[in-house]
Amino acid sequence: MSESLHSSSLPRPRVRFAPSPTGFLHVGSARTFIFNWLYARHNGGTMILRLDDTDVGRNTDASVNSIFDGLKWLGLNWDEEYKQSERGDLHRQMAQTIFQKGLAYRDFTPAHTGDSERSGAQGTWLFNPGMRELSREESDRRAAAGEPFALRFRVPREGTMWGQPPSAVRFAEGKLNVHFTDAVYGEQMKAAADIEDFALLRSDGMPTYHLASCADDADLRISHIIRGQDHLSNTYKHVLIFEAAGFTPPQFAHLPLLVAPDGTKLSKRRHGPVVSVTTYRDAGFLPEAFINFLCLLGWSPKNDREQMSRQELVDAFSLEGINRANAVVNFKEAAHLPVVIPTEGRNLLSSTEDTFDPKALWLNAEHIRGLSIEELTRRLLPIIREAGFDVAPEKMLRITPLIRERIKLLRDVLTAADFLFVNQLPPYDPAELIPQKGDAAMALKVLGRAKEVLANVEFKHDPLDQSLRAAAQELGIKAGQMFQPIRVAVCGRKNAPPLFETLEVLGKEMTLARIAQATVKLG
Repeated sequence: MSESLHSSSLPRPRVRFAPSPTGFLHVGSARTFIFNWLYARHNGGTMILRLDDTDVGRNTDASVNSIFDGLKWLGLNWDEEYKQSERGDLHRQMAQTIFQKGLAYRDFTPAHTGDSERSGAQGTWLFNPGMRELSREESDRRAAAGEPFALRFRVPREGTMWGQPPSAVRFAEGKLNVHFTDAVYGEQMKAAADIEDFALLRSDGMPTYHLASCADDADLRISHIIRGQDHLSNTYKHVLIFEAAGFTPPQFAHLPLLVAPDGTKLSKRRHGPVVSVTTYRDAGFLPEAFINFLCLLGWSPKNDREQMSRQELVDAFSLEGINRANAVVNFKEAAHLPVVIPTEGRNLLSSTEDTFDPKALWLNAEHIRGLSIEELTRRLLPIIREAGFDVAPEKMLRITPLIRERIKLLRDVLTAADFLFVNQLPPYDPAELIPQKGDAAMALKVLGRAKEVLANVEFKHDPLDQSLRAAAQELGIKAGQMFQPIRVAVCGRKNAPPLFETLEVLGKEMTLARIAQATVKLG
């Protein structure tokens, strides 16, 4: 399929993301939104957000808020916005159009019982012959008498010629089939004899998903429907509705499913909060890194690059790059997930680095390293302040270079640099102060000499480096044996950012105070 839609002779594509607000924004739904957005932006088209909110019994304000919160965090804007619940008259108008053409009929049967036809695949229900063959006069009489009915689509059956090419309904090998071409999965065909006479309107007059979706897509002039592969089977019904209503069906492109490591479809019930977009936001993912990660689940650029900016993704995206195979999200299974920690309405996962897909973490770390010190500081400060630390932006600008290479998630700042945010270190094991191949006496000697040296040196990298190395020589020990007790004394642990840069940020007064406290611990 050609995608050179920049040509002025071709119409600009119109695509839509149509979530149902019955739960949080799922990572699979987010990927669908992203692929639609990339296709629209790559081809100079229009991105439409449409809330398919006609399922009144399951819609919730919390779900609507979750969808908008997740999309807002992604930072990908849309051009037009609609609510399906406000378009009911349009849906019923399309149903009436189809009915007037004789391509739909009233079904007064309370349920699929009695003489229902069961000749479909696996003996599935197809239609009620008594209702399908009911005369128009009798149907009108019963409807006028107030008898409730569902409006069903009259799926073409064997022995009828419903359309000619390029119609979706064609004879082939003596069978009547419904066809469409998918931009990802190619030519699709299903025997009309295996498609039930599906409802367009329920007995309460409410439109079904199939009717409402097609009516809106036709009215909004959607040119490409890009959605999950789980909708592939619905598409046979949708092309029938489009043609019956007098519209050319859009181009369809179905996306491979996102699955868990065990091959099951991602599910909140089974896999927990790790399938929610806001979980990634709250764990400290950059939106641009999360978008990059989701794009690589089921799509790849021609040069097989992995780390890509938003603009690079826009430039490279094409439907031809979408794979047919399901994409695996390699997170830890729900049975082994760490504890979920509720924090002011957010769900945070403890031990997050053991939870998320390693590629997602790697990409996030790479995108973090690509940020300027100023931009990374801007993104870290809200997390630090939310945790209760009052850190001035000027100080944070000095801390950020120390940890940029050491964090994979934004929230890692709370463990990588926590000792720089507090006046009093939390308790630590005094044994950590003892250097390798040394003892407590050596540690005390190091700390005592460090206090003397550091009290009279300029707190800049080079003077600190030179003076402490010289002190190690004076004591007849290795530089590492000199540095470890000082590092633990000022940081509370061995694993910490580079020593001299850390001392610079801490300052002389705080450094000497912590060394004094460490000396007491050893004494």
